[in-house]
Amino acid sequence: MSSRKIIHTSKAPSPIGPYSQAVMAGNMLFISGQIAMDPNTGELISGDIKTETRQCMENLKAILTKASMGFEQVVKASIFVKDMKQFAEVNEVYGSYFDSATAPARETVEVANLPKFVNVEISMIAIR
Repeated sequence: MSSRKIIHTSKAPSPIGPYSQAVMAGNMLFISGQIAMDPNTGELISGDIKTETRQCMENLKAILTKASMGFEQVVKASIFVKDMKQFAEVNEVYGSYFDSATAPARETVEVANLPKFVNVEISMIAIR
């Protein structure tokens, strides 16, 4: 494998387990799932699903920025939601970060539970 570099920024939450915020492998960036955690306080952002999704996206943005990348370089996203009935609201916020003509491939999966029992978690892969 070509070069491998751990990406970490204080502008996104620190990992809550044995994993990295992101790993750059060659020209590919693999970003771990982000939840609605405030990177400054370590506290969960609660409220409505739009607020939670926005915080997930801001955490992802901070990691992309640390790797000198942006959402336009994201080629794959995975969204995990606790309740698929909230998909439209999640999708609205998520979509505001992308140009629909060049949006990445994606899947959205409803799951029974997520870390810290949040309502949404999003991970991404980007290519430089």
